[in-house]
Amino acid sequence: MSLHTDEILLRPLHQQDAAELLELRLRNHDFLQPFEPIRPASFLTLTGQQEQITQAQIDFERGTAYAFGVFSRESGKMIGRVALSNVARGAWQNATIGYFMDQACNGKGYTTSAVSLALHFAFTKAGLHRVQAAVMPRNQASIRVLEKGRFRQEGLSLRYLQINGVWEDHLLYALTAEEWSS
Repeated sequence: MSLHTDEILLRPLHQQDAAELLELRLRNHDFLQPFEPIRPASFLTLTGQQEQITQAQIDFERGTAYAFGVFSRESGKMIGRVALSNVARGAWQNATIGYFMDQACNGKGYTTSAVSLALHFAFTKAGLHRVQAAVMPRNQASIRVLEKGRFRQEGLSLRYLQINGVWEDHLLYALTAEEWSS
């Protein structure tokens, strides 16, 4: 299964992608760390990335999360990742979206396209009704991605997530299937 635009392709990751995912994460570690939790040293190893992919495959099969690698259609190289996590079923039908893009690919619209493709999957294939996102107020690039995706800001959640060792405030954004399809 894959989703694509003229520039990018989204598909679930496979074990053979682990080395490329590790290289992407290592190359972008300093760039991404201010926006991510502190992880154990084992995360940035081949085994750590293999474990991440294995868990993502299990979650995808169970319908509890949907993680995709983002690939350049021109080069075939992995340039990012987008995931629908924390899937809740029942009366809520909700997921949280998270994403990152190779620093060298920022400003080219790839993240906006990846989020758009993930939303298409969420609302047409995964049967979700709502997708939400949390972003630190200083992360203006990510806020622009959400606004381009027609997410609406719902409020500020104080000390929402521990990012880079600090409890950070986050702006909460959401989009429902009705808003997406209009």
